[in-house]
Amino acid sequence: MNKRFLPIAALGVAAALGLTACSGGSGDNGDGGTNAEGQTLTVWIMEGTNPDSDAYFEEVADAFTEKTGAELDVEFVQWADAHDRFVTSIAGGTTPDVAETGTTWTAEFADAGALAPIDEYVAADDLGDDLVEGLVAAGTYDDELYGMPWYAGVRSLVYRSDIFEELGLAAPTTWDEIVAAGDKIKAAHPEMMPFAVPGDAEFGVYPWVWGAGGEVSTLEGDEWVSGMASRESQEGIGFYTGLATEHGFSSAGATTWKETDVLDNFAQGNVAMALMGSWTPAAIVEKNAELEGKFAATPIPGKDGGIAPSVLGGSHLSMFETAENKDLAWEFIKLMTTGDFAKQWGDETGYFPGQTSLLDEAIASDDPLVRPFAQQMVEGGGTPPVTPKFGAVQAKKTTNTAIQAILSGQKSVEQALTDAAAEMDEIMNG
Repeated sequence: MNKRFLPIAALGVAAALGLTACSGGSGDNGDGGTNAEGQTLTVWIMEGTNPDSDAYFEEVADAFTEKTGAELDVEFVQWADAHDRFVTSIAGGTTPDVAETGTTWTAEFADAGALAPIDEYVAADDLGDDLVEGLVAAGTYDDELYGMPWYAGVRSLVYRSDIFEELGLAAPTTWDEIVAAGDKIKAAHPEMMPFAVPGDAEFGVYPWVWGAGGEVSTLEGDEWVSGMASRESQEGIGFYTGLATEHGFSSAGATTWKETDVLDNFAQGNVAMALMGSWTPAAIVEKNAELEGKFAATPIPGKDGGIAPSVLGGSHLSMFETAENKDLAWEFIKLMTTGDFAKQWGDETGYFPGQTSLLDEAIASDDPLVRPFAQQMVEGGGTPPVTPKFGAVQAKKTTNTAIQAILSGQKSVEQALTDAAAEMDEIMNG
């Protein structure tokens, strides 16, 4: 695939390349680190993920200076403003040395020529086999790695364990078991939705596509081809939307729900099963302390068993081409994404680290709200198409529009997904 340059960042490519320097100006300090005394590394981190970010980065800065001799300049950026700010900084050649990039942004910035590949650094430190596969896939563009996995959350099936115990039900492991459990809940608790099917929650849709053996979109030569209208995808989406339209497990009001609406209604006791993120259990208990100990999670079942892939949502740390000392930038990235600081960030935020070895403790946990999410992340983490154009598909709400058309009865599954696939192809190849 030829590298495409985004019009919004076209000026920034030239500026960035003009300021690019080889990873010089550094030396070995004797312990495998980088001697960069007198230098300063500029870093952008998104604000709000960690409520104790100031204290955390004070510790990181001390460790970074002790390791490299360099100072750390961390600036916190609001998520809502971050994308536009990145675009402006790329255009002006004023990007930081390192920044947190959302997993759906990394390919876009790499495509603009703004990021430096880090494959050689990862290989030199023998880290490649210890990185969460889904985060690596999301950070890879044109066969090069531009985003170092930092942290992620994943969606799994969250259910009311107290209701399941009351009715003698086990956590579902197949689609048929979801339906069987839903039927029993519907009969015993008509005041509850057995399974919430939100119409405005895109990342809760794709597990049903993948779980049936379908694909969202694949690159065939130089052309993206949507798989949303395939027989497998129609089966998966038909099952998912059918939980509402055929089985009556959801409500008409959920047709316009976002993920936050699912969380709110689960916390209010209105929902028995739903796809929800690994970052939501604490919020549920905060909203309704009476639910503590009364709900659990399980990996999303594939059609006939196994784990259906679920979209990983999280962040990479990326090195920008404007970084004058790329060895120094890598030292910071490695410090943050491996070992004690990566684990500490996960503990403080409720997200999982990007190293599989750091997930061992979570996978071994007997906590019903920890282990299943960790298992989902390691064994069933997925990523949408890695291309800058997929952001335009999301902005157009192509997938959500199709789901809402099905749930509202405006279109059949076949027609809605045929239309969605055509629109996706047009956008992705435009």
